[in-house]
Amino acid sequence: MCCDLKRRFLLLYATQKGQAKAIAEEIWQQAGAHGLEADVHCISEMDKYNLETEKDPVVIVISTTGTGDPPDTARKFVKKIQDTTLPPDHFAHLQYGLLGLGDSEYTFFCNGGKTVDRRLQELGAQHFYDTGLADDCVGLELVVDPWIDGLWLALKEAFLLQKEKEGMSSDAVSSSLSAAPHVGHELNLSSEVQNLALEDERVRSSDVLTQKLVDIHLVASTRDTEPSLVHSVPPVSQSALSIPALPPEYIEVQFQDTHGENPHLSSLISEGTTFEVSVTKAVQLTREDAIKTALLLELDIADTVFDYQPGDAFCVICPNNINEVEELLHILGLSEKGEYFVCVRVKEGTKKKGAAHPQHIPERSTLKFILTWCLEIRAIPKKAFLRALVECTSDAGEKRRLQELCSRQGASDYTRFIRDSNVCLLDLLHAFPSCKPSLNLLIEHLPKLQARSYSVSSSNLYQPGKLCFVFNIVEFPACPARPVSRKGVCTGWLAELVAPLLHPNKNTLDTKGGSSSTEKISIFARPNNNFHLPADPSVPFVMVGPGTGISPFIGFLQHRQKLREEHADWEFGETWLVFGCRHQDRDYLFKQLRCFLENGTLTHLKVCFSRDSSTAEVAPPKYVQDVIRLYAKEIARVLLKERGYFYVCGDKKHMADGVSDAVVDILSMEMEADKLEAMKILAMLREAKRYLQDVWS
Repeated sequence: MCCDLKRRFLLLYATQKGQAKAIAEEIWQQAGAHGLEADVHCISEMDKYNLETEKDPVVIVISTTGTGDPPDTARKFVKKIQDTTLPPDHFAHLQYGLLGLGDSEYTFFCNGGKTVDRRLQELGAQHFYDTGLADDCVGLELVVDPWIDGLWLALKEAFLLQKEKEGMSSDAVSSSLSAAPHVGHELNLSSEVQNLALEDERVRSSDVLTQKLVDIHLVASTRDTEPSLVHSVPPVSQSALSIPALPPEYIEVQFQDTHGENPHLSSLISEGTTFEVSVTKAVQLTREDAIKTALLLELDIADTVFDYQPGDAFCVICPNNINEVEELLHILGLSEKGEYFVCVRVKEGTKKKGAAHPQHIPERSTLKFILTWCLEIRAIPKKAFLRALVECTSDAGEKRRLQELCSRQGASDYTRFIRDSNVCLLDLLHAFPSCKPSLNLLIEHLPKLQARSYSVSSSNLYQPGKLCFVFNIVEFPACPARPVSRKGVCTGWLAELVAPLLHPNKNTLDTKGGSSSTEKISIFARPNNNFHLPADPSVPFVMVGPGTGISPFIGFLQHRQKLREEHADWEFGETWLVFGCRHQDRDYLFKQLRCFLENGTLTHLKVCFSRDSSTAEVAPPKYVQDVIRLYAKEIARVLLKERGYFYVCGDKKHMADGVSDAVVDILSMEMEADKLEAMKILAMLREAKRYLQDVWS
């Protein structure tokens, strides 16, 4: 009994969109194969565990959200451990291993995990296993899989060390752990025939499966030698595969009648108060021949208590595309059941640890409501979902390919044909037509449909009772893995919603005569605690925002203009705006920026156009980072001598990194320092909240 207790470890996860939870569940599933028991909890469930008294090893899986913040589920935990009155030996008894999830596209990579890791160390906790930092930019599995593989030996050593410290014999624990089957042996399928087989009573005889395998190889030999979503080539096609354990089913769905009402959208949101507001204006800011279509929408918040500052963000509650929902119902054979109410409950006797009713699924609603408002049907399927889909696939060749895509050996194929291609469930069901998943499987594996976040592009001081925002209509072009083009879930829906409102005058912000609208959308606040105007109006600042990255700066300038009108005796600092787009005549979003320049709100306006040709002897700058370099002395003066602020908003990969590189070069040149020293200065500016970014990938 004592040995059984010592094989327990505490497993905590902190998730924003479900990734950390899915990885924690994978660890829990593998633990049993190693003779271990994972006591798994969301880190927010602080009534179910106590780190102050925890004697067993602790494993933490934690993601990062926003601009380097811990996920919402970890906020209370982080606040608790950051209590400055805690002594430096508060967690001296604690042995832990931490896996952080992040995206290197963002400046504060894995900062959620790093914050917890650093603080636990400060409070005396010790690593029993090295911290892992997984990068969603290149594929989480590149770090997650080997980190989990190494976890079991580290846990074994931690248990042995724990026994030695307690002065007890470790022989029993050692033999028990050694006897535990290795997960690789359990999951490593030893032959191609086994890879094709279902792991249940429906498995046919090995003779039939062997013949099917031969048939598959004959078909494959006539195909193109290039791999695709549905076709593999050696070595993957000839490999024995290590595939994830089959996730246990834990949801059952019962269809009821067609009578009743669906829940209000506000019941789906736990992040704060929702407001149903009217869309009062829609303006297309780009010309029809622009590469991207940018829209500005104006919302009426006059009759609400919704409040915001320039620089804040807010979230729009959006539905999945109704045509895609209908298509999914058709493929599932449930077209006739769309308006039926369904009851979702936890399956009795499920083997899933801590199985609970998904919080984002209403107790009672129609099937169509769940698929429209609750589940992210566009989500890129995780490997655990692919593993579950294997069991729903009747064609042997399709089954094998799905196994490859979720296997260790097929990791690069998964990245290329699913992750990087933005493949969703519908794409998979078209590509593998013999795959017929059950509704409960979708509810188990599809994540919550997330509200979409947008930067505010207005000032409540300048336009009382109004909230404006700007967005590009996201386009996903057709590709071999996705036969049809699609628009973004939220931007496509908004564009369709406001189509009757779009005004013919497409290049002005203050368009007159916009039609009234009865269309309403539901929103809730998501304040940005850092991306705000300097508290002292005399402090100078620089704004860099190409494309729709200019959005929050319109609010900045409107606010500053109103303050100047109301406080003529105040001292106002110098303001710079650097804007860029492809073509001056197609996508110069806010040409009335010159009004801010003329009335003195804006001191310097610098623009560039990356795709316009020039006949000038000296070619004009193409990109915002080129513009910044042209004004190196002025930028350095604002940042170093006048202690000003520097704001960047827009695309991370193709712009924000280039801007920060330019600033480093400027600091290095103007300070006559090496690049490393300049990078340290920039890091200090970030730390002081004087170099601020609102970026996306």
